[in-house]
Amino acid sequence: MKAWSLAIGGLAALLMTAGCEVGPKYQKPTAQAPAQWSVQGPWQAAAPSDSLPKGTWWSLFNTTELNSLEQQAVTANQSLEAARDRLNQARAFARVQSSRLFPQTNVGPSAERQLYSGNRPTLGSPILPSADTEYTYAIPFNINYEVDLFGAVRRNLESANAQLQASAADLENVRLVMTSELAADYFSLRELDTEIGVVRQALEFQQKDYDLVVRREQGGVASGLDVSQQATVLDATRAQLELLREQRAQYLHAIAVLVGQPASTFQLAEHPLDTAPPVIPTGVPSDVLQRRPDIATAERQMASANAQVGVAKAAFYPVISLFGTGGASSRDIASLISAPSAIWALGGQAVQPLFNGGRNRANLAGAKANYDQTVANYRQNVLVAFQQVEDALSNLNTLQSAAASQEKAVDDAQRALNIANNRYVGGITTYLDVVTAEETLLSNQRLMTQIRGQQMVNSVYLAKALGGGWNADALRDFEVHPKAIQVVQP
Repeated sequence: MKAWSLAIGGLAALLMTAGCEVGPKYQKPTAQAPAQWSVQGPWQAAAPSDSLPKGTWWSLFNTTELNSLEQQAVTANQSLEAARDRLNQARAFARVQSSRLFPQTNVGPSAERQLYSGNRPTLGSPILPSADTEYTYAIPFNINYEVDLFGAVRRNLESANAQLQASAADLENVRLVMTSELAADYFSLRELDTEIGVVRQALEFQQKDYDLVVRREQGGVASGLDVSQQATVLDATRAQLELLREQRAQYLHAIAVLVGQPASTFQLAEHPLDTAPPVIPTGVPSDVLQRRPDIATAERQMASANAQVGVAKAAFYPVISLFGTGGASSRDIASLISAPSAIWALGGQAVQPLFNGGRNRANLAGAKANYDQTVANYRQNVLVAFQQVEDALSNLNTLQSAAASQEKAVDDAQRALNIANNRYVGGITTYLDVVTAEETLLSNQRLMTQIRGQQMVNSVYLAKALGGGWNADALRDFEVHPKAIQVVQP
């Protein structure tokens, strides 16, 4: 009785010490962040309470058609669906790791009929053996439990949970990349619609000028050279229109794929770009560390790698296993469920690694190197994030100045064309001046629409660089915790 008491007490003490975990405690590495963005102006930092709309950042552009397309994409985009599947896979793997904290139990019913040889050895018995057939029935229950004395199992679960959260952040990053790509393609499409309208309008005026020159040539006022020059401009503008239509088709097909529809059947009616760039709240640079899902992915990968260092360290310590067997065994199935047929066994095992050719030491070195690699990747991602925000802010400021100058250039080109036409009709200059003025006006009008389109696209990229309204606090919901019900789950 005393021996049993000592054994039970020792087992209880062993289980109570199972809270020990070897390996470094995770601490988020620092990343250098500037106090403010270097570019100021219309896109200056907003008040602390301002932020992009959560979940539907694209609503900031106040475009009904874009909102509808984004909702379709969130529902039907296949890359996003694959990211959801990866998240579910990571959740399942974390559950697998949590199962190792519980005893593993199984039952193995068996029935056996065996013929014993009549010529088997007697082992010194004076009684000669005879052929005999025997039956054996058994219902054994087995239980095995690895005592997580040094935290290897818990470190694996910690690593799996970090990977689960990394997958959740990766899902958000895929969503952000996909929705921002859709928004950029949409505004590029609408810019092309505007540019196509500009070229069509230019064609109408150029056609009228061509008809005028033809009449003047027929009246003996203009020469065939004037007609040829205007015909050249007209044909070149028609070629530009066809190329713009081809570019539009490419963007239309790209949008179709993003919203999960076949490119051959997807259509969007032409509509000019009539949206102005919104003022996007940028916050301060340190906010980016919390709002960018790709940075959150890199940070969670660091946490997972840190836990794996603990797993590698735990391999240097003993592995304690407890096991037990119970059930019934009998030669007669009728007496299988009876007290004399009961069987049981209890035991334990401790395995202490001694010499394995330096494998554990190498695994630990590899785990530490992997952690250092994730730290470097994290800090690189942070630097790239700051760069992308600064690039977007700088581009928007530059494009705003360029748009103001280009509006003046269009007005100047229009006046130059009017003057050239009047001087030609008055016989002061050749028709070459008119041709040059027409080409200059069209070129400046197209550039004006392109700048406006770039403003919208760069506004999208700024929203993307800022994280699209997402926040890393959402990752707290993605974690697997061991539950007592798992004891009886298959």
